[in-house]
Amino acid sequence: MFPTNLTFSMVAPVNDFVDGIVTNYGDFFHAMAHSVMMVLVFIEKTLQKTPWWLFIGIVAALAFVSLRKISQVALVVLGLMLIGSFGLWDKMMQTTALVVVATFLTVMIGIPIGIIVSCSERVRKIVLPILDIMQTMPVFVYLIPVLMLFGLGKVPAVFATVIYAVSPLIRLTNLGIRQVNPEVVEAAIAFGANRWQLMLGVQLPLAMPSIMAGINQTNMMALAMVVVSSMIGANGLGIDVLEGINNQNIGLGLQAGIAIVILAIIIDRVSQGFGADKRSN
Repeated sequence: MFPTNLTFSMVAPVNDFVDGIVTNYGDFFHAMAHSVMMVLVFIEKTLQKTPWWLFIGIVAALAFVSLRKISQVALVVLGLMLIGSFGLWDKMMQTTALVVVATFLTVMIGIPIGIIVSCSERVRKIVLPILDIMQTMPVFVYLIPVLMLFGLGKVPAVFATVIYAVSPLIRLTNLGIRQVNPEVVEAAIAFGANRWQLMLGVQLPLAMPSIMAGINQTNMMALAMVVVSSMIGANGLGIDVLEGINNQNIGLGLQAGIAIVILAIIIDRVSQGFGADKRSN
């Protein structure tokens, strides 16, 4: 048995810290949650009101621009039709809205932090270990603070997804900028580019393939949180998986799981295609 005089607990200090945040900044988090909820509901209702054939047409057009192959566009259309034939169209729209909002917030947070990390070796040494911890932390741990700050529902699911999915985007943004050819950077400086012109006109465009790969991973990790998010009140395809687990309904869970896989493959292929376009250009 481990000596009791060498043990300590971080439970009480952490709980006191979180309670203090909730008490002192509760109004701020409430306003933040309200803003995110309004955007999420607007996107969800817009998607649900969009005719199914129009939505499939828009996705097919994006797939064609990205992939440039009719056969792959046909597979995208067939995949969406299969989800609709399962009777999961509305739930797919709810999941899509959640992924869109979470991905947008992740990009708004991840890319600027990645740029800052790439510009400072000191910041990099501080941030990278934090990202290591975030990526190895069990997913369910993220649900505890967001539940305390935002309660049950879609909003905590969005923020839990952002925390879970932001790490690869920061890493790949930092990596992409650092891997820009030093000779190109030196040439831009020689032509009189200042720090902002160098970043916006040279480094970020050349780092875009890596950034797009980060956004792709963010999308995949956001979809991976769909089932977990359903446990805290987020509707969508994850609800059927959760019900299948709770009720031992294999068919229900498998059907929703297939729909999630199809949606993940579509997002993955289309986003990868746009990243490939960037590399070829």
